[in-house]
Amino acid sequence: SILMHRRLFLYNFRNLRKAKGRRETYLCYVVKRRDSATSCSLDFGYLRNQMGCHVEVLFLRYIAAWDLDPGRCYRITWFTSWSPCYDCAQHIASFLRSYPNLTLRIFMARLYFCEDRKAEPEGLRRLHKAGAQIAIMTFKDFFYCWNTFVENREQTFKGWEGLHENSVHLARKLRRILLPLYEVDDLRDAFKILGL
Repeated sequence: SILMHRRLFLYNFRNLRKAKGRRETYLCYVVKRRDSATSCSLDFGYLRNQMGCHVEVLFLRYIAAWDLDPGRCYRITWFTSWSPCYDCAQHIASFLRSYPNLTLRIFMARLYFCEDRKAEPEGLRRLHKAGAQIAIMTFKDFFYCWNTFVENREQTFKGWEGLHENSVHLARKLRRILLPLYEVDDLRDAFKILGL
């Protein structure tokens, strides 16, 4: 099926602060071509990690096979259950540099941090610097995904307890990650001066 089962979506996209047992990454996507002031949807669907290959790399391989027209503008929107790991962020940034006519927006349910390396914040900063628009999913984004990518049987999306609070918490965390390092140092100095 082109649509995701409801339970699969609700389990994998729930924006919990501690998402134990959720080891797979799901990626819902929409690809559009921009023609002057209008846009035309070309494809949508969802993917998940495959054995030995992260979902972001799978999508990049998929879209690279399209042989995109360099004279046209394309916009890709992703909704992911986890933010990209450091290596995937590097692959995405490199891909964006190779396709200047393509814009990418990534909405993430949760932030992924590998316990071993702690490199993911740097990967997100590089991805942002390469032109990707990255944000944390809000109720509106979950609602859109429910209506676009989920086999919902006409059921209305009902947010779970803590959805809004967790979105706000994660958005603040992402904002701190994306702050230029000199601004972070300025904030630390300001807190020291204030005795905080």
